Amino acid sequence: MILIADGGSTKVDWCLADQGKMVKRMATLGANPFFRTESDMAGEWRDCLLPALAGYPVEAVRFYGAGCATDEKSEVVRRALAGCFDCPDVRVASDLLGAAIGLCGHRAGIACILGTGSNSCFYDGERITENVPSLGYVLGDEGSGAVLGRLFIGACLKGQLTPGLREEMLDFLGMTTARILDRVYSQPLPNRFLASLCPFIRQHVDDPTVRRLVHGAFTDFLRRNVMQYDYRHHAVSFTGSVAHHFEDVLRQAARDCGVTIGTIAPSPMEGLVRAASPNPTKGGAKKSAF
Repeated sequence: MILIADGGSTKVDWCLADQGKMVKRMATLGANPFFRTESDMAGEWRDCLLPALAGYPVEAVRFYGAGCATDEKSEVVRRALAGCFDCPDVRVASDLLGAAIGLCGHRAGIACILGTGSNSCFYDGERITENVPSLGYVLGDEGSGAVLGRLFIGACLKGQLTPGLREEMLDFLGMTTARILDRVYSQPLPNRFLASLCPFIRQHVDDPTVRRLVHGAFTDFLRRNVMQYDYRHHAVSFTGSVAHHFEDVLRQAARDCGVTIGTIAPSPMEGLVRAASPNPTKGGAKKSAF
């Protein structure tokens, strides 16, 4: 059996698969090596993940994670996994490669993540060949949950949205303006806090002022990222909670930009399970991209 992980900054979605079929799914806390240490991740997985897998033989691990685009950071996660699983085949790659494989399989295309953060790439069917850097929620991450939250809070507090939304937002958060500023500028993981506004934003997305804000954020993502690839000849596919929950606005922004959308999936996991399956073809087994 193979254990596959789709690791974000907020949570890790795990799936135990056998012969291309899902056997068991679990979730743990986010495991971005920029924010968590090797011992911290390994300790959580021993306490929360291994008991859920008791009795299942894990023969290989494939971890696709946020923050794992460099050898240095991916090695932190690999060592944490190797300390938990007694199997020789443990591999770690970026969440962007996981998204590309899960969305596109072995076809060329443009793959995007819209979750707490955002990212995009051109994938040739085997590997990522182009990547416009995401740059994080301060310099980039257009269209992400963190940026939607940042834009929404700013617009609310500056009185740029429908009257009454400011008070509703403060009630939703249970915070004052001063407490929000402290949470953003003085407390850890402000990106997660900002992204936590997405359910409230989704609840009010039919408000014209909110819809324009979300549409504008997605348009920025498309223009500053997607439209730097060969988008006229390749469909653009998306994964992530933001893409999934704001699908109607995302599709409208894409139409307005002349971008063709392929697939929008809340998670790349089903595609990753299919890609990990030893599925013989006429010419032999298809080589995995990872």
